[in-house]
Amino acid sequence: MSSSPSRVYAARLVGLPIFDPRGDQVGKVRDLVAAVRSEVSQPRVLGLVAEVFGRRRIFVPMTRVTNIDSGQVYTTGLLNMRRFEQRSTETLVIGQMLDRTVTIRGNGPGEGVTGVVYDVAMEQARNRDWVLSRVAVQEPAKGLRRRGQTHVAEWRDVEGLTRREETQGATHLVHALNEMRPADAATMIHDLPLERRAAVVGALDDERLADVLEEMPDEDQVEILSHLGDERAADVLEEMSADDAADLIAELPPETAATLLALMEPEEAEDVRRLMSYVEDTAGAMMTPEPVILGPDATIADALAHVRNPDLTPSLASQVYICRQPLETPTGKFLGVGHIQRLLREPPSTLVAGALDDSMETLRAEAGMDEVAAHLATYNLVAAPVVDENGHLLGAVTVDDLLDHMLPEGWRDRRPRKMNPVTQVNPVTPGVPRG
Repeated sequence: MSSSPSRVYAARLVGLPIFDPRGDQVGKVRDLVAAVRSEVSQPRVLGLVAEVFGRRRIFVPMTRVTNIDSGQVYTTGLLNMRRFEQRSTETLVIGQMLDRTVTIRGNGPGEGVTGVVYDVAMEQARNRDWVLSRVAVQEPAKGLRRRGQTHVAEWRDVEGLTRREETQGATHLVHALNEMRPADAATMIHDLPLERRAAVVGALDDERLADVLEEMPDEDQVEILSHLGDERAADVLEEMSADDAADLIAELPPETAATLLALMEPEEAEDVRRLMSYVEDTAGAMMTPEPVILGPDATIADALAHVRNPDLTPSLASQVYICRQPLETPTGKFLGVGHIQRLLREPPSTLVAGALDDSMETLRAEAGMDEVAAHLATYNLVAAPVVDENGHLLGAVTVDDLLDHMLPEGWRDRRPRKMNPVTQVNPVTPGVPRG
């Protein structure tokens, strides 16, 4: 294994692309698998858990890894595509070791300190095997410190690595998940052992959990929501987009759905109920009830300020919808659309109404999926307004809403996604972004 760094930290490996000898990307790293038998001898790293295209997780033995550098992993190209199944003698370094409570013993720095594991390093031994060699530990915060002091200790000097914890925390695993795209975090949570999954879900804030749930298959969404208390489940549903929340609530038992809707904020619940009232796979059921809506007296500067919201998807940020009061859906009379590409060419002080596209065809809520697809394709749109019989705006159907309904059931388990490499091989300092 040539040109490999002498020490590689596990948290830095997660997300690295994996290439075959021809330079074609075949997957990305999701975890390390180690045989942890004692706290004295350094555990051998058996291999990598890799996610290949289609979200399938496979095992890549370290004997198949030919090189690890600062931004990628190279393999022999001979990979067994059988789905990875963890054995009882194996430990997932990221999924199971992070956040474990340990004590540093010995005579070196940090002696007697008790803290939690936030990273683990592996090195190549003389016999060419990779072994877990160092453990990065963070002390609890003291006084006014936002973070506790950190230490990196030899494996043999750390006690508690083989002890099973019934109440293992999730702080540092959540930190790693928060740096991932929601779709990637959803995949990792799906494959965690049940007790770790519960700890992670409990530690994620409501907004982040909502983002992750939107990327999960229906059965995962229902399973996770069913283990939350009713109050928190309602809070998480409020953070989800209304169309995704409506789809999820529709999968729940009627009595559970009614309970959660009653606990949600009235305005949020009303949007969800309205979407659930439409026939499945129609524009009304697919639409987003909260596009960017402005009055005719809004300026182009106002419009640009609204679409800068990082929570908007690119399709929702592509245009603003001009309506008369009220500006909450269903609005007053729908006047037209302001395309951001057009607005960027106008002076910021100009009224949006002066650059309005009032010729755009609209969709009715009962329009079927094929009609919606044909409409977006015919007019080269990424979003289209949905109006009622009186010309009031009800919402907007976006191309991503349409794809969610057109793709076959279970598509989230088979989709390929672009890889997102990480370049450093130093331990991840808790609370400090990678740079």
